[in-house]
Amino acid sequence: MKTLFKFLALGLSALVLAVGYGLSATALSLHVSTITALIAGGLGIVFVILVFTSKRPVIAITVGFLPVIAALFWWSGVAPRNDRNWAPELAQTVQTDFEGSQATLHNVRDFTWISETEFEERWVSRTFDLDTLDSVDVALSYWGIDKIAHVLVSFGFADGEQIVFSVEIRKELGEAFSELGGLFKQFELSLIAATEQDILYLRTNARDPREDVYLYPLKVDAKARRDLFMSYARLGNQLAKEPRWYNTITANCSTAVYRLVRSFSPGRKFDPRFVLSGGLPEYFAEHDMLAWDAPLGDFRARAAISTKAQQIQPGQSYSEIIRAE
Repeated sequence: MKTLFKFLALGLSALVLAVGYGLSATALSLHVSTITALIAGGLGIVFVILVFTSKRPVIAITVGFLPVIAALFWWSGVAPRNDRNWAPELAQTVQTDFEGSQATLHNVRDFTWISETEFEERWVSRTFDLDTLDSVDVALSYWGIDKIAHVLVSFGFADGEQIVFSVEIRKELGEAFSELGGLFKQFELSLIAATEQDILYLRTNARDPREDVYLYPLKVDAKARRDLFMSYARLGNQLAKEPRWYNTITANCSTAVYRLVRSFSPGRKFDPRFVLSGGLPEYFAEHDMLAWDAPLGDFRARAAISTKAQQIQPGQSYSEIIRAE
């Protein structure tokens, strides 16, 4: 029995060492170099073997944990920044000034997209009267995975103006999205405020392949609309002062879903579709959150906007075209 307990203890120690070195090697590969990561991985293999072959396994375990602890201290000091060489479409982050009911958004993106890599860059300031905020739409953009969609929230005002907020990774020039990198501090968190002509058109018309985008108008009372808008504005101001890391699981566009649902009902329970956001249309329908007359019918087909957007003609209003019945 004693031998069995010893073997289990050594096995557990070896497992923890293997996980520690694996995580350390992954972090080093993303933030330092591949060679450093390979050295860390090789060192981990050596110590795992020594746990079972050394005459003094306790010493092997103790010494083996020292590099992992050192890597942990290094990792805790890897801090997000706002001064990197950002991709042009993420070069600015929205900031908002308030005066009474007037909200002035600075660094609103209003690009003209020719293709995903060709565009006319334009950042503008826009002032909105929050007393005239009268609609909230959620756009879900799919790129091939049915269970996952990017979530964008569009606020509409009485004068027909729309402003979209989108929580995204803040890529550096030449970077591409990586789910793994999003777990290991590869990307800062970005909040983009943009016109629909920019941020939705990019997805429906400019990207190759084009994305399937759906627009769902939601039932939101005046206070909830305003509170949700303010939550985005505050987030933008916070990120401008104190950058944060994007996280594939805990800090991504799905956090927008959580804020949205909490704005309807603070006591509403967690639902897996808050994370697996591709299923949000059914969640909206089940909880009577869609601002359409009943019966809803095929609400996904009703919400689809990509085909309509791709038929837009010069001089037409993008926001009007995608909402045409």
